[in-house]
Amino acid sequence: MYLCKTLKLIQKTMFSEMLHIQLIITGIVLLSLLIIRAITNFTITKVARKNGINEARIRLMRRYVTVTLFLIAILIEAFVFGAGLKELALIFSSVFAILGIALFAIWSILSNVTSGIIMFFNFPYKVGDKIEIHDKDFPIKAIIEDIRAFQLHLRLDDGDLVTYPNNLMLQKAVTLLKKDAIEDDSHAV
Repeated sequence: MYLCKTLKLIQKTMFSEMLHIQLIITGIVLLSLLIIRAITNFTITKVARKNGINEARIRLMRRYVTVTLFLIAILIEAFVFGAGLKELALIFSSVFAILGIALFAIWSILSNVTSGIIMFFNFPYKVGDKIEIHDKDFPIKAIIEDIRAFQLHLRLDDGDLVTYPNNLMLQKAVTLLKKDAIEDDSHAV
């Protein structure tokens, strides 16, 4: 009886110590990821403002970084709390199989979001520029009003608003007609 109580006390103590260590590691991981998030968000903001990118696009990129770091935190925490590689592989393969089927069904949306990320970091045009998109079926001369995650908002000379998918913007030839044309053509907007 005494041996049984002693074993239970040892198990309880070991569990308590293990939980204490896991919580300390969790705190370190979360603090590290918050610091990485702050540094990354600062860098994104600095680069974006230097290149004249508007606040909405900056917030969008920050959101992408936060979601990515959140997923990394979940993965690390699963290891910290004892999930084995086999269990995680099973979960991730199941989730990715479902996501693969879902993303195949909505590949154009994913393509536009990916294009939006690429355009955030490497896009020679900004809001207010007048551009010409060389599309043989539907050529467009317009002023960029907004650049969003999925599409650009383009204002035609006659005042019509056109939404143009980001992935097509990267696939078509585009000519810059005039920088900061929104100020000169404010009557068209």
